[in-house]
Amino acid sequence: MLKSLDRNLNKLYKFSGYVAAFFLILVAVFILTGISSRIFGFYIRGLAEYSGYCMAAASFFALAYTFVEGGHIRITLFLEKLSGTKKKFIETWCLSIASFFSGYLAFYFVKMLIISYKFQERSEGADEILIWIPQTSVAIGSTIFFISVFHQFILTIKKD
Repeated sequence: MLKSLDRNLNKLYKFSGYVAAFFLILVAVFILTGISSRIFGFYIRGLAEYSGYCMAAASFFALAYTFVEGGHIRITLFLEKLSGTKKKFIETWCLSIASFFSGYLAFYFVKMLIISYKFQERSEGADEILIWIPQTSVAIGSTIFFISVFHQFILTIKKD
């Protein structure tokens, strides 16, 4: 059962990376559309805001995939000097701290999303979009990141 859970979580992290790539493509499309619209003499409201929202979504959806692939700055240079129980202890301690802070981050992003939804808060940009819509991707991405860090923490504890 744990192997199946591990496999499914890794699929989730990879899917999160694909979603991040999709949002990066949207950023490029919005920027190119904005440039083209200025060249041809018309203006589309809110393109700058939408590209910013997509950039935030891409950043947060990419966190889990990047973490699992080893792309984040880690303490590996320090850990390479250690071995045995010292290495496992330091790695477990670091992942426990990272789990705490990523969980704290995810909790407050979800809380912020709920408050924005409850009060129907709108953006201050030209489009006045309901702000909970772009905040949803940030909350989901940070939650997936927390899951990935906690998953790595559990795997480290379980490791012989």
